[in-house]
Amino acid sequence: MNEPIILTEDLLPDVSHLVTEDDEPVDNLPSEKQQRLLTETLYSSWNGVSNSEGFLVAANVGLFYSSNQPPLVPDVFLSLDVQVAENWWEKRHRSYFFWEFGKPPEVVIEIVSNRQGNETGRKFLEYARMRVLYYIIFDPSQQLGGEVLQMYELQGRHYVLMSEEWLTEVELGLCLWEGMYEGKRDVWLRWCDVEGNVIPSGAERAEQERTRAEQERIRAEQEREAREAALQRAERLAEQLRALGIEPEV
Repeated sequence: MNEPIILTEDLLPDVSHLVTEDDEPVDNLPSEKQQRLLTETLYSSWNGVSNSEGFLVAANVGLFYSSNQPPLVPDVFLSLDVQVAENWWEKRHRSYFFWEFGKPPEVVIEIVSNRQGNETGRKFLEYARMRVLYYIIFDPSQQLGGEVLQMYELQGRHYVLMSEEWLTEVELGLCLWEGMYEGKRDVWLRWCDVEGNVIPSGAERAEQERTRAEQERIRAEQEREAREAALQRAERLAEQLRALGIEPEV
């Protein structure tokens, strides 16, 4: 796992000339919803890696690894053991500057919607140069002609295709899940645990809690009815004994 290296104030690069956001809407509805599913679920239902000090998962935020180079903007990234600055509206805190956070993200995810994203070309090389540990390509309509889900791990200076869907260093997996999210049924990319169970969204957690509460209510009601039935049987038996001149034991 990458260890943070935080520069002192006097060594931080000047970022006043950098363009951290262009305010131009460029995404599509499926990608936007998929990004939210990947970010919201972790904040709703994940506690982070064991003994970690927080995490940051974000969508469409620039990764600046050099003050002299333009950023790469992954659809989603996950970085462990980092904290967002209190004064996050300051320009030097508004994007993911490597020298501010002291490390690259552990995971970047690209969602392919056309053939112009260069996910298997320049981005493939640049994320490796950034030392991003895991590079994930989700290609739901197979625009690139390969598998729907491609997962790579950095080994040395190059990415190697992974044979499993478990990201050991972040204690999370990624899997394809067919189901309903925010009113739309599709095949979604989901975070999952080591057993393959998806990390639930906030709405899913609320529904799970509602279901558990309803099951508990039903169980309690069944136990109450069973106790009442047992009491009624005992009372009938007592009446039968008294009719025979036998006083039942209490």
